[in-house]
Amino acid sequence: QVHLVESGGGLVQPGESLTLSCEASGSVDRIDDMAWYRRSPGKPRGLVASITTDGRIVIASNVKGRFTISRDNPKNTLHLAMDNLKPEDTGVYFCEADSSDDGITTHYWGEGTQVTVSS
Repeated sequence: QVHLVESGGGLVQPGESLTLSCEASGSVDRIDDMAWYRRSPGKPRGLVASITTDGRIVIASNVKGRFTISRDNPKNTLHLAMDNLKPEDTGVYFCEADSSDDGITTHYWGEGTQVTVSS
């Protein structure tokens, strides 16, 4: 079992920055890829960025150049630095972790943190 807790969300104005963090606990030695997803109002949850254990990154095109994903493996944490935030970045941000055991991958999710970008 892996437990994920997000933090760092809030209300900001357009153009401002926020950094989200996700702390993993439990069977952290089995965690492989980690990612941030976003559920914006009226839209399904979608990938924002992902990162492998060795640092390979995928970033969604609509946040490329503004968002940076990173992970600290010894501290079992995942971060998402968000710059130049736009109103369309508003949504609930979820941390996701893949955990493998005997060839079976389980996807774990945090409960999410709200980010609101509004003037």
